[in-house]
Amino acid sequence: MKVCFPVASDNGLKSEIFGHFGSAPFFVVFNTQEKALATIDNQDLGHIHGQCNPMKALNNKMVDAIIVGGIGAGAITGLNKMGIKVYKASKGNIQDNIQLFEAGSLMEMTMAHTCGGHVGGCAH
Repeated sequence: MKVCFPVASDNGLKSEIFGHFGSAPFFVVFNTQEKALATIDNQDLGHIHGQCNPMKALNNKMVDAIIVGGIGAGAITGLNKMGIKVYKASKGNIQDNIQLFEAGSLMEMTMAHTCGGHVGGCAH
């Protein structure tokens, strides 16, 4: 399984999870089977608010899940349509959240959990 984490800078498993999917400079992808990391530059960083294209952002690299602090409605809808589940990150780094994910302790996000104009429950 490939699990993707939006981050501000790539510090491997110690990378802190960024507060919002669409404006994260990078994505770190952890392959749970191979225990390997890969980094993707956000290819959609300059998008207009509310117009995030998740597959462009991920440079068309497929992942199975996203673990994020916050995400907009358009991005979560696009990801879900492709069968990609989105989970709410806990405070901490990638390593902490991988442990929580593998234990089934992270909440799957729905449209009720999305950012709306950068207010509400969004973590940024």
